[in-house]
Amino acid sequence: MKNLENYVRKGLFYKSVVEDGSDIIFVVDYGGKILYHNASAKETLGYSSKSLFGKNFFDFILPETLADFRKKYLISTKKQYQKSVEFQFLCKDRSYKYLEFNSINLKQKDSSGVQARLPKSYGAEKLEGLILDCRDITQRKKDAEELLQAQKTKDQFLANISHEIRTPLNGIAGMVTLLSQNPNREEQITYLNAIKSASDNLKVIINDILDLASIESGKLKFERIGFNMKEALASLINMFIVQAKEKGITISNQITKEADKILIGDPVRLNQILINLISNALKFTHRGSIKLNCSIERQEKHKCYVRFEVLDTGIGIPFDKLTTIFESFSQADASVTRKYGGTGLGLTIVKQLVELQQGNITVKSEVDKGSSFVVIIPYEIGSQASIKQVSNQSRKSKSYRDSLKKLNILLVEDNDINRLYAINILKAWECSVETAENGYVAVEKLKITSFDIVLMDIQMPVMDGFVATKAIRSGERANREIPIIALTANTSKKDVEKCLAAGMNDCISKPFTPDDLLRVLIKYGNRKSIPGKVASANDPNFQIGSSSAVDLIYLKKISKNNPEFIKEMVDAFLEIMPNTIDEIRNLALSNAWEGVARATHKIRPSLTLMGMTSAKELSIQIENNANSKSQRTLVLSQVEDFCRMLEGALLELSQLKS
Repeated sequence: MKNLENYVRKGLFYKSVVEDGSDIIFVVDYGGKILYHNASAKETLGYSSKSLFGKNFFDFILPETLADFRKKYLISTKKQYQKSVEFQFLCKDRSYKYLEFNSINLKQKDSSGVQARLPKSYGAEKLEGLILDCRDITQRKKDAEELLQAQKTKDQFLANISHEIRTPLNGIAGMVTLLSQNPNREEQITYLNAIKSASDNLKVIINDILDLASIESGKLKFERIGFNMKEALASLINMFIVQAKEKGITISNQITKEADKILIGDPVRLNQILINLISNALKFTHRGSIKLNCSIERQEKHKCYVRFEVLDTGIGIPFDKLTTIFESFSQADASVTRKYGGTGLGLTIVKQLVELQQGNITVKSEVDKGSSFVVIIPYEIGSQASIKQVSNQSRKSKSYRDSLKKLNILLVEDNDINRLYAINILKAWECSVETAENGYVAVEKLKITSFDIVLMDIQMPVMDGFVATKAIRSGERANREIPIIALTANTSKKDVEKCLAAGMNDCISKPFTPDDLLRVLIKYGNRKSIPGKVASANDPNFQIGSSSAVDLIYLKKISKNNPEFIKEMVDAFLEIMPNTIDEIRNLALSNAWEGVARATHKIRPSLTLMGMTSAKELSIQIENNANSKSQRTLVLSQVEDFCRMLEGALLELSQLKS
């Protein structure tokens, strides 16, 4: 204790803790006169050494909080120690910073009778006043305010979304009740139209949420196909003519001669952007007009920057809200939500869709006069051949659907509506469908019936999709390789990995579209029906090299007809190629063109060994087209043909071994 007192009185404690410390230390008398401050006052507040000596501490407190601060300060003069008093202090640059002080009273004694003293070296042995240990808490306050604002925004969004979802759901439930009361034909049509309208509204809300989730998770992919800009905009405007006429406003579009051309990009996402902007304009415009103008902002050798402007004469947006309308769950104010509805996600999605295509969006608006949204997106310049390629892809898609006829599918789904939806899509493609209401029933059905593919819901009673998949994979040998596709509303990266770890081959997110379903059926469902006659190894006339997909003559030649070497090469091909096929398909579906080129190049030596001349030639075309920006629209259909060739080879080689 004696040594500690000597240490303090020598001033070493004050030198290390007070003068060189990071906290701001003030010594003030009871009236607020500043007697001392350390060097941290300059670093934090901007005041140089001794510049505040003799000034009154109260003169630097935010005026509107001064009265409350004086009360807390007075309490400090009557206590030995006062903890955590927050206040705002005026800085040298005239801004205010949030500080928090803990005070020590130099006059008062603590419970043990010890009185705080400054050392004699400071000339203040009998000083009556306070030591204020102040800490800068500006960032902490800012973080707390942002957290509070985020919580308020979240609460507002949940309130909005709850209202938006409940409204159409209540409408649907009410109409269903009325339909159950044996209405006449005219009433039935009225109720069914109301149900359709309510379900469409509900779908828009859910799609907004799913789109935002897809964008933020990085899963949203953009197509690169040819489209005619003038035709695309004309079709778009036609969607709104009836609504505009009902409101008594005019709607029109104008495209400059320079912009009337064929471009390569994603017309579906462009539609989504412009539909959202025009829908907003319709919602907030009660008289006057809405115009969509399209022109070229600037043009480079193979690229042009297209400018879209949506102008309206609506209610406008306050100036102070222009910077926040693109934020998630944000609308101009709460009254807008109450009056017009909406989740506040639309413009957020628009902004992100534009920026993901290397574009930008700006807005100008004046209250009661209208708004102007300008979107600029770069597109590659295409040709008439680009449109033909899209037509070819559409025909190819039809041929794929035709190839699904008689595909035997087990649909495992506990929800009646989801089951009905999927069954109708599959039956339209002439698939054979059997259902199971939970995983246990699915496992039992697979024991007695052969299926080509399983569509597996995840969350089900009795036995969920994970447990069912593991049971299938460890059960009957014939079912261990059957493709199992997860149907799940949980599509985060972690959820997808969990599905794959359970033994599933792929995932479709709910609610899924027919295109989503078509993609997985093409990818996994046709493995049993590869085109081309396959020779059986049990056929007495079977000869190596006579099958339709592979020709092992070259392999025989280089191995001098060594059966062990041939078997080793075939086994390696059978082991490696299934994963390679999946990899190439996934890369193509993700528009990962460089990856497609590398993967097809990498397996070319294997194609040579297996005598797959046609597949080898197609792999060269795919690599060249994938590396050429102008030819990438061809790659997706070429990859599917290529993968089906490889699957045909796998089937032939596996039969050759059996």
